[in-house]
Amino acid sequence: MLVTAYLVLVGLLALWAVLEFSACHSKSSPTSNALGNPAFRQFQHDFFRAYFPALAADWLQGPYLYKLYQHYHFLEGQIAIIYVCGFGATVLSGLVSAPLTGRLGRRKSCILFSLLLAGCYVCKLSQDYFVLLTGRVLGGFSSSLLFSSFESWYSHEHAEHHDFPAEWLPHTFSQVATWNGAIAIVAGITANACAEWLGLGPASPSVLAVPLLGLSVALVIREWDENRGQSSSITRSCSDGLRCLLRDRRVLLLGAIQALFESVVYIFIFLWTPVLDPHNTPLGIAFSGFMAASATGSSLYRLATSKKYHLQPMHILCLSVLMVFFSLFMLTFSTAPGQERPTESFLAFLLIELACGLYFPAVSFLRRRLIPEKEQTGVMNWFRVPLNLIAGLGLLVLHDSDYQSGTRNMFSLCAVTMLLALLSVVGLFSMVRNDSDLRMPSSEAEPSGSEL
Repeated sequence: MLVTAYLVLVGLLALWAVLEFSACHSKSSPTSNALGNPAFRQFQHDFFRAYFPALAADWLQGPYLYKLYQHYHFLEGQIAIIYVCGFGATVLSGLVSAPLTGRLGRRKSCILFSLLLAGCYVCKLSQDYFVLLTGRVLGGFSSSLLFSSFESWYSHEHAEHHDFPAEWLPHTFSQVATWNGAIAIVAGITANACAEWLGLGPASPSVLAVPLLGLSVALVIREWDENRGQSSSITRSCSDGLRCLLRDRRVLLLGAIQALFESVVYIFIFLWTPVLDPHNTPLGIAFSGFMAASATGSSLYRLATSKKYHLQPMHILCLSVLMVFFSLFMLTFSTAPGQERPTESFLAFLLIELACGLYFPAVSFLRRRLIPEKEQTGVMNWFRVPLNLIAGLGLLVLHDSDYQSGTRNMFSLCAVTMLLALLSVVGLFSMVRNDSDLRMPSSEAEPSGSEL
């Protein structure tokens, strides 16, 4: 597995580079004026300079999170509870993040994200179980602020302060998506270097992330101005979202797809380390391989929806769900007790990440077309409830540390869950196949990238 992980990473990086080059040359770009505008490029640069260290700090926790808890000699069931607390914090933070950002201000919310995540990382240095639970809760609250605060700050400054054209905005977020994939890959390699090559242990990536968060805070304080959005009531936002869900069956089906698909991804995030770690797998390199597979999927999405091929997001959504179902079917055999095949499991995990790279931009496009902008926050809050509930219950019910077949049973349940997601996709497709509003124009620039 040691050699396999390195070879897969090199191969996927090469494939990603080729696909990214092809995708960039296949799309028609409406932003040539933006690229030649020095003020716009400087504004982009200032945003990236503060945002990218925050992204890097967030990704550094990925490869060795489960390993850290295992290093502290906690049982699998105890680790599952820590993860479930993080899921619960994510649901609660989704409810309060938009009103909080509106009242506190987007700049201060970006600073708050860095402080919460730094607190999460400091908690990981303790071996006390309740301190680790607290850290996971802080991490759950910080995750909802990462994209909403930084990117909403940029959108407001772009339109209101600098008065740049709205059609230039997707160019920035497309750049963010591409760089986010590269940062995740580098973060995995860096975490592997700290934890394994230098022998500093699984807590070392968390220590390394804290100075990056400090750098992000310093740049935000020094270079960004405050801006505020309209503060909204939590009750009103949720009630508007619920009404949107109930009056439009398409939105309800899309929510079912998102809850079922992404709950399986959450469970995968929990399971990949205990499946691969016993077989001498370099976890940081494996994580970078996953991120390279996801970035490859994003580039494939851009290429598939370009003017040259002109596939529709609904078709790509169907394909991504099928890919994950097939991967989970493979995993039910490759994780059989006493007959483990780690190479097959690793390849199945890579296929899941490739599918995620296709899924997230496709479902994002459909959300924007189906859900009115003013109701998106409330609808997304409702989507998160079953998503985290399914993932949390799955981890709590099926992961008994004394039950040898727990992991295989978990993948079997995930396969059934993905089959339900596939049926929901078929139902949605039958309703929208003739809907021109859900077709992507060949000239539309679609940002892509992972949302998890």
